[in-house]
Amino acid sequence: MAQFKRGNFSTHSILKETLGEHAPSYATVKNWVDQFKRGDFPTCDVPCPGRPKTVTTPEIIDQIHELISEDRRISAKSIAEQLGISRERVRSIIHEVLDMRKLSAKWVLKCLKAGQKCQRCQSCEQLLKFFRRDPNDLLSGTIGDHGRKLVISL
Repeated sequence: MAQFKRGNFSTHSILKETLGEHAPSYATVKNWVDQFKRGDFPTCDVPCPGRPKTVTTPEIIDQIHELISEDRRISAKSIAEQLGISRERVRSIIHEVLDMRKLSAKWVLKCLKAGQKCQRCQSCEQLLKFFRRDPNDLLSGTIGDHGRKLVISL
């Protein structure tokens, strides 16, 4: 194992020994060492140049959510055309921000919220109570989905 010596050449030698052909050039290492000695060697990322992400704004997210709420069968392509943004950005907002996915040609939430879970549990408990009372009579009544609440009339 090579001992660390002060200077550009020894630092470059250590890198070359460790990284082989993938080691940076002597000139690059010399610049790094000089910058480090001057204290001009930032340890955090510098902002990258380029266009900032201005599409993922609360207004755009709300517009996408509203479009999906109005028509759960709407396509990402249609949303992108209506809002004038890329399909990839629309998909990213739908999947990552709104936490939705396409299921049977409809956009649905990936996970149920606490209130939705509670409603499902109550409906299942109600069905189980009817089933325990008389298993044969359970389906003889009317079971329907009116709005978002399960209605059972027996």
